[in-house]
Amino acid sequence: MVADRDGLQARLRTMDEAVGRIGTSSDERTIWRELTGFLSRGLCDAAAVELTGGGREARSGRVATAGDTTGLLDDPDLPARPAGSAHVVSVPLTGRGEVYGQLLAARAQTAFSADETATLHFAARLACAHVGHARRLAATERIALDLQRALVAEPGRPHPNLEVASRYLPLGSRALVGGDWFETVRLHFGRTLLVVGDVMGHGLEAAVDMNGYRSILRDVASTDLAPHRVLRQLDALSAADDNRRPATCLIVRVDPARGTAAYASAGHLPPAVFTAGGPGELLDVPVGPPLGTGVGGYEAVALPFTADQTVLLYTDGLVERRGEDIDTSLARLAALRIPAGCGVTEVVDAVCAGLDAQHAEDDVAVLAARLRPRAT
Repeated sequence: MVADRDGLQARLRTMDEAVGRIGTSSDERTIWRELTGFLSRGLCDAAAVELTGGGREARSGRVATAGDTTGLLDDPDLPARPAGSAHVVSVPLTGRGEVYGQLLAARAQTAFSADETATLHFAARLACAHVGHARRLAATERIALDLQRALVAEPGRPHPNLEVASRYLPLGSRALVGGDWFETVRLHFGRTLLVVGDVMGHGLEAAVDMNGYRSILRDVASTDLAPHRVLRQLDALSAADDNRRPATCLIVRVDPARGTAAYASAGHLPPAVFTAGGPGELLDVPVGPPLGTGVGGYEAVALPFTADQTVLLYTDGLVERRGEDIDTSLARLAALRIPAGCGVTEVVDAVCAGLDAQHAEDDVAVLAARLRPRAT
């Protein structure tokens, strides 16, 4: 009885260690490596994971090994056959009705006991549970990323009197995407509304809420309200939905005929204006609370907008850096100099390159606009 109790306690300790060592990452290959690494340290001389490539994923072949497989698990085509005096156990890797492949564990001399075999099965089930979660997470991320790319890829067409360029840079393929978005809306009398927004949080829910804000914006903008009144309507309508996340938003109504632009902000970072050959300028725009709070209190400011200027709207991922004061981040943006002769697309490229937006710490959305020269 004492021996049985000691054996059970030893098995429980091993299982507890497995829980701590397997599944520390959401990367599938890392999980398989953690499985084989854990087993090779105490239960076997060599371990390997071989995937079949079935189910929704196309992965196949030996994706992880640990220990000295020479003479034990040499041949992936003959995994279940012991080489020489080796003892090999094959454990199926399955989860939620999906077959991933098999785990192979080998020892050169002694066979696996019943307790050791049970521990192999437990470790395999544990790894499969984590892999299933990782694959579901990856699928959700792909859906959110595809949704966001589809929504921000083609903003509405501005009037022909305005040149517009935009960029959307997600934070890497495995990151949870955010709710960054931009839009342009044609108004009467040659005016165009430029909008950039950022829903708080990440993931599929943020992307869905981003679509909701964008849809509401189009409806409200069609009434041709002033920018601060558009924000007021967006805030009220969004606050009525308890499930919608708050969002920041910056709206610019460009009036080429008058050479002006009216700005209104809901908790968003200030726009920047670049003139050829000179540094940028951060515009002083009154900032109200984020959308969805129901507080309201938005104001607009009208400023001159000339043909030699490019106005730049962006989300915080463009400028913010971890551990850095936001004023320092904004100063870096304003210090950029745009070479003379750059088109609006080149301005966006120069800003993204100057701030290393490809390696930003969050999603980046940028929208820039410039007046087209009048025909003479």
